[in-house]
Amino acid sequence: MSFALYMIGFALLIGGVAWALVLAGVAPTYVAVACVILAGIGVITGVSRTRTKDISQ
Repeated sequence: MSFALYMIGFALLIGGVAWALVLAGVAPTYVAVACVILAGIGVITGVSRTRTKDISQ
């Protein structure tokens, strides 16, 4: 799977979570913090799952 595909999926997830938090009446500061945390998790997960393994000799 490609890194771009992971990022698209996480962007949709972040958008859904942000929308739900706004509908629940959470303060915008907390919505932004949650989005930044989810974006970081998305990048870490995407990189770890899509990187190529080093060939040990």
